[in-house]
Amino acid sequence: MQAANRIQKALRASSGATFGAWQMLPGANHARTIARSGLDWICVDTEHGNIDDSGMHEAVAAIASCGVSPIVRIPSNEGWMVKRALDSGAHGVVVPLLRTAEDARSIVTAAKFPPKGTRGFGSPFPMGCFGNESSAEYLQQANDSLLTIIQIETKEALENVDAIAKVPGVDVLFVGPFDLGNNIGHPILDGTMHDDLKTGIAKILRAANENGKKAGFYCTSGAQAKEYADQGFHMISISADMVAIPTYFSETLNAAKGGKAGASSGATGPYGR
Repeated sequence: MQAANRIQKALRASSGATFGAWQMLPGANHARTIARSGLDWICVDTEHGNIDDSGMHEAVAAIASCGVSPIVRIPSNEGWMVKRALDSGAHGVVVPLLRTAEDARSIVTAAKFPPKGTRGFGSPFPMGCFGNESSAEYLQQANDSLLTIIQIETKEALENVDAIAKVPGVDVLFVGPFDLGNNIGHPILDGTMHDDLKTGIAKILRAANENGKKAGFYCTSGAQAKEYADQGFHMISISADMVAIPTYFSETLNAAKGGKAGASSGATGPYGR
């Protein structure tokens, strides 16, 4: 299983940043199209995206079929949602809206089979996303082969980030800069970050490094992704489908009308303007 988990292999190799993208629109062909672009992972967003449980299952299988790691962001900090995501074959889960180390421990428990956790065993689907492992192999290897990714995006999580980073079984601390900015009183309104937000982001990176964890960051462009890769972040999104599609069409239309090719006003929100 670990050999089939592209993002986990890359993170453990410590050979630089892994780059991925956000999928918000449903469809297996849509997922495969993004996966064929050379990414290490794709996050299927069931929190803010237009993707239901059935759509999640289809996207996860499609992404894995391309040799790319499917990651699922669940809608809320709830254990049953972790089970549904992993049962679909996801190589890891991104969990939003945590606040404390106890929240993180509860999520880790939900993500692990006994004796390390309480995850129920019985889905017939995930094995096909790991090179067609047998169900017995999946049961024996899943606890060490799947990623638990905790979003640090609330004021309380930022205050408790060192304690969260110490929780066994947490693999990645993932920065959601837009919600984090909102929750500390410094929303990103014009595409720029307040110094207090930058300080908070640096604190998260430091907590991850000091506790043997990886740090992730949600970016909206390649240039921004390179900036955070240079800072030492390990798991970085380069864009979302709901950024890339309207951006490309608006830039192309602008060029067709005689404007400057590639002109863009930049993203002021997590999914563009």
